[in-house]
Amino acid sequence: MANANGKAANSFPKEISAKANPEANEATEIAGNIIYHAKYSPHFSPLKFGPEQALYATAESLRDRLIQLWNETYVHFNKVDPKQTYYLSMEYLQGRALTNAIGNLNLQGPYADALRKLGYELEEIAEQEKDAALGNGGLGRLASCFLDSMATLNLPAWGYGLRYRHGLFKQLITKKGQEEIAEDWLEKFSPWEIVRHDVVFPVRFFGNVQINPDGSRKWVGGDVVQALAYDVPIPGYNTKNTISLRLWEAKARAEDLDLFQFNEGEYELAAQLHSRAQQICTVLYPGDATESGKLLRLKQQFFLCSASLQDIMSRFKERSTAEGSRKWSDFPSKVAVQMNDTHPTLAIPELMRLLMDDNGLGWDEAWDVTSRTVAYTNHTVLPEALEKWSQSLMWKLLPRHMEIIEEIDKRFVKNIRDTRVDLEDKISSLSILDNNPQKPVVRMANLCVVSSHTVNGVAQLHSDILKAELFADYVSIWPNKFQNKTNGITPRRWLRFCSPELSDIITKWLKTDKWITDLDLLTGLRQFADNEELQSEWASAKAANKKRLAHYIERVTGVSIDPNSLFDIQVKRIHEYKRQLMNILGVVYRFKKLKEMKPEERKKTVPRTVMIGGKAFATYTNAKRIVKLVNDVGDVVNSDPEVNEYLKVVFVPNYNVTVAEILIPGSELSQHISTAGMEASGTSNMKFALNGCLIIGTLDGANVEIREEVGEENFFLFGATADQVPGLRKEREDGLFKPDPRFEEAKQFVKSGVFGSYDYGPLLDSLEGNTGFGRGDYFLVGYDFPSYMDAQAKVDEAYKDKKRWLKMSILSTAGSGKFSSDRTIAQYAKEIWNIKACPVP
Repeated sequence: MANANGKAANSFPKEISAKANPEANEATEIAGNIIYHAKYSPHFSPLKFGPEQALYATAESLRDRLIQLWNETYVHFNKVDPKQTYYLSMEYLQGRALTNAIGNLNLQGPYADALRKLGYELEEIAEQEKDAALGNGGLGRLASCFLDSMATLNLPAWGYGLRYRHGLFKQLITKKGQEEIAEDWLEKFSPWEIVRHDVVFPVRFFGNVQINPDGSRKWVGGDVVQALAYDVPIPGYNTKNTISLRLWEAKARAEDLDLFQFNEGEYELAAQLHSRAQQICTVLYPGDATESGKLLRLKQQFFLCSASLQDIMSRFKERSTAEGSRKWSDFPSKVAVQMNDTHPTLAIPELMRLLMDDNGLGWDEAWDVTSRTVAYTNHTVLPEALEKWSQSLMWKLLPRHMEIIEEIDKRFVKNIRDTRVDLEDKISSLSILDNNPQKPVVRMANLCVVSSHTVNGVAQLHSDILKAELFADYVSIWPNKFQNKTNGITPRRWLRFCSPELSDIITKWLKTDKWITDLDLLTGLRQFADNEELQSEWASAKAANKKRLAHYIERVTGVSIDPNSLFDIQVKRIHEYKRQLMNILGVVYRFKKLKEMKPEERKKTVPRTVMIGGKAFATYTNAKRIVKLVNDVGDVVNSDPEVNEYLKVVFVPNYNVTVAEILIPGSELSQHISTAGMEASGTSNMKFALNGCLIIGTLDGANVEIREEVGEENFFLFGATADQVPGLRKEREDGLFKPDPRFEEAKQFVKSGVFGSYDYGPLLDSLEGNTGFGRGDYFLVGYDFPSYMDAQAKVDEAYKDKKRWLKMSILSTAGSGKFSSDRTIAQYAKEIWNIKACPVP
């Protein structure tokens, strides 16, 4: 093994020669390829070959293989010329690439052996890799699971995103609670990305619209930055197909540096366009409380859309030139553009602009092409997450696009007036432009619905709410436009690679590993759910995962946890609707009751370790207060000698994909407890269920379908249903809510100061009163608390019966087949994109 300083680079085994070999399959050849990169693709001084140097050399040896497969894939796509999908997303939460790529290429054994020949363990080298900081939560992770499935299903598809240098932020937990520092994943470089110096497109901001003598219009002036492409290879599982995630970096040109001003000492002024270009891809979701923050977010969105569409159209044009007969009206038969949420909405007016202003199409033809090309996935019913942009900001930054949006809106409204007199009084809410004189805005979701050929929700309940409530009037206009596509997760990363012990057991009992690409085969486990031998193997795999998780928790937090306790986990973005506050108030009540018990009573309780993790947005004060409360409760509980044998509370810092890959396999109970009707789908619920973890949850998002699939007796249900929520809020406003004594007791215990001197008044005030901003318990924590505590009591009861719990765990995995992203993507491909598999021979 390596010492802390690593190995000398001149001490490689003599019998292994440094040799470039992209097709290496055998351990000695792979080791030779790794040595080759350590020597001849150097990024470090030549005398050292420590774990970090080994990571980069190993990644580059694997990248050789990926580039070869990638090139074969694109040569094949070019030859066959299929219709292709282009997936536009502001976020991709990729996680580590090394173990995933090795796994998808089925090279785990050879790579592990190769590294051993060089004195390292594969796990040790994989630990060196930083997660790519290109996303935040479920939206970004979904996009990454989708790319994995697109490649695995051999679909002709690309992902498009932005190359954020510093991601959202890295979360530190201090005495003050959450603190944010910049992500450093690109501090050195990413070994996976390949810069395409020949793929550069100009992207304009500001300026004005010039009207030509023939009446055509052109956007001129303003700032022009350059979009430079970086490609990241995405290998499919057990296939040659390797597709691309293309990330855009914003740059200014050399000539944009004003040398005269620079030499006059006006350095900032001389390089202002360089500085403004660099800001675009600095962080994901820059704070938007200020005008400049809003402007930067809008720039990011337009930059992604414009660069991606110019790229797509340039490829279409190249092909047209080669073939001679292709027309713009053929564009939708070769191109499908999917907008992942409203962030890429500007693809609609930008495609219109490029078709009309740059390619000479008239309005009707451009609209026909656009509306047959773009489709929209809605991810939320939360009003604050349905984007609305100030019209004045849009006119300032994108004057030509505002003209186009105005025209789309004008024609849509005229069409409604001409054909649907019954909707006359709904026009103000259906229109794209909200011309409220106090705050005129562009409603991006409305623009998406009006312009797209298909709109989909991401779980059955969510899609039903969209059709019945949010978009009900649009449904009456276009009944066939709306679909459901229940989200999914890739079983490769989320079971096969993150829990190899459990995977091997599943393969043994199903007598096949085909479940890895056909997850419905997991139902075959149901017949063995009572089998003692399977239960024993299952228990030992779960125990190994729990021990691994316990080691990780001690390493990163210093808290020692008991692997024999019930591991209870809630990890997701911190938000009031996700109700981490209900979880921690439940823990507070449990702690208080344990304190009141006699020692012999405590011995009869089920020991529990509660883990909560996730990032609170930097400017979301109440979410940050929740993080602080979890940590304060943990400090007190974990140091209490009477109780800490029966209860531990841990806040897991800096939650990301790699942390999830340790937490999820080690979990036994997972909390998905959002207010019903507010979580579009959720996908971590699917990951936990797939790993044999039981869920305590509300009838929200995909929980509804998970409960149907795993069996309602294997799901700990509580809480109001989505259709009850509006009435309960009204009752609260009318002063009719009567709180449960346990809820009052938990709040009072926090207020008593037992968890420190921090003022939790403003946080707890959100649960008080009947109405008013930040009051009135909008998310129904108080209403759902008693049924939540009752469900937790049922959890304790079930956990005491080990055989019953193991059976429930096996049935949870057995019922998770529906939630493969392979199923989701196959449905998108057939029912929205109309694309077919194009496997490399």
